[in-house]
Amino acid sequence: MKITHKDNYIVLKPEEQDIAEFVKYLTINHSDFKMDNIVIDIIKSDALSQQELLLFLKISKIHRHQKKSFVIVNDSVNLDGIPEELTLVPTLLEAVDIIGMEELERELGF
Repeated sequence: MKITHKDNYIVLKPEEQDIAEFVKYLTINHSDFKMDNIVIDIIKSDALSQQELLLFLKISKIHRHQKKSFVIVNDSVNLDGIPEELTLVPTLLEAVDIIGMEELERELGF
């Protein structure tokens, strides 16, 4: 996994294509990332299925419960049927925008 630290978030990008193993790693090692806003960069995963995307649901709920953003970047999955607990955007720029908006909402108490 490639980890890139930015000002108010980190980008996590799997080096292999096995999404299930990547989610398992994130779940086991969540304490390493629990204080950071997270962007999951899987934009290169053209064959990402909706079922693979749903593997992120549990870790997303846990992370959001701790008042941190969890945004997935991929442009190949249809947004229909995606639970609202998952934030999915097609570009890294949009992920950064979402984190900024969510940070502002948390500051304002929403």
